[in-house]
Amino acid sequence: MSNHEYAILLYYKFVPIPEAEAFAKEHLDFCRALGIKGRILIADEGINGTLSGTIAQTEQYMQHMRQNPLFHDMVYKIDPADRHAFTKIFVRYKKELVTFRYDQPLDPNVIGGKRLSPKQFYEKLQQEDVIVLDGRNGYEFDIGHFRNAIRPDVESFREFPDWIRENMGELKKKPVLTYCTGGIRCEKLTGFLLQEGFEDVYQLDGGIVTYGKDPEVQGRLFDGKCYVFDERISVPINQTDEDIVVGTCHHCKKPADRYINCANDSCHMQHIVCDECEERYDGYCSSDCEEHSTATINYG
Repeated sequence: MSNHEYAILLYYKFVPIPEAEAFAKEHLDFCRALGIKGRILIADEGINGTLSGTIAQTEQYMQHMRQNPLFHDMVYKIDPADRHAFTKIFVRYKKELVTFRYDQPLDPNVIGGKRLSPKQFYEKLQQEDVIVLDGRNGYEFDIGHFRNAIRPDVESFREFPDWIRENMGELKKKPVLTYCTGGIRCEKLTGFLLQEGFEDVYQLDGGIVTYGKDPEVQGRLFDGKCYVFDERISVPINQTDEDIVVGTCHHCKKPADRYINCANDSCHMQHIVCDECEERYDGYCSSDCEEHSTATINYG
């Protein structure tokens, strides 16, 4: 039984939402009244959210959503927490739940990769001749990823179509395993791969977060930590003694697995840093940032 007083919810569902822009405004009012914090995206194609609140608040939120026929069966990934993981609540209407900007429709309810449970994914990972594609950005990969996965050289999800065409064109006949944080990006990514002619495409159902909670797999074959988009920045996945650190310190290149934001307010570049270098560089990503910040303080 958890003694934590807060919970963090991660969820999404692709379902057509009538008058989605108006629903987003109504949902913001509800969230504010409830007192939860987080980021929720509403689009004509569905909902994508991550939020934090007390146990009572998050239970009330899920109960409220289950009463809506559109979201009655939505799956929630729940993490216990000691406090809020966000400082504010944002509910925004967007054209896409994940910005892909592909010129053809990609409805995950119509086209998508075969879904694999954590156990099935774990078994597939160990087969020969499989391609493991990380469906996240490069900086997310750098702090943790599945063993032998391909690191995508992208800084945003919208760059994937061009990157795949340029780097994976000769792999269309091989089995491709995809994964991402909570599963939503793979919903679009696998549909794209299938439309591009890839023949055998799979996605990790529920993403890395679900994989790490599976009692049988226990996060095996995931090295490092999983990047998350809240104040925690990263969470452990591999619950076994096989867990290793794969990130490297931005400054000294020693093993490290913690991201911080540069202390320079005009930079705030997120970078991996070890404890020693964080202290040595006072949280700055470079000497230029430290000098700039010091000059700003001294001269206003």
